[in-house]
Amino acid sequence: MVDLHNVGTFNADTGFKTDYLNELEKMLEKVLPNVMLKVKPNIESRIKILKRDWSIVYDMLNDGQFKHRSFPYYD
Repeated sequence: MVDLHNVGTFNADTGFKTDYLNELEKMLEKVLPNVMLKVKPNIESRIKILKRDWSIVYDMLNDGQFKHRSFPYYD
């Protein structure tokens, strides 16, 4: 996804343009032949999980009660 962002053809103001998943599938096929990763359901479900998990972390760090609190089990 970083490589896809750095290429710049699928960038938009709010993230990626449509059809970026198909391009990501083509890029993965070049790097990892015979893996058979498909956009639906493999990549799309993984992106959905990452968005959910990172939105939780983002909300915790922007919430006032967690801003100056240390997390002892962070490491």
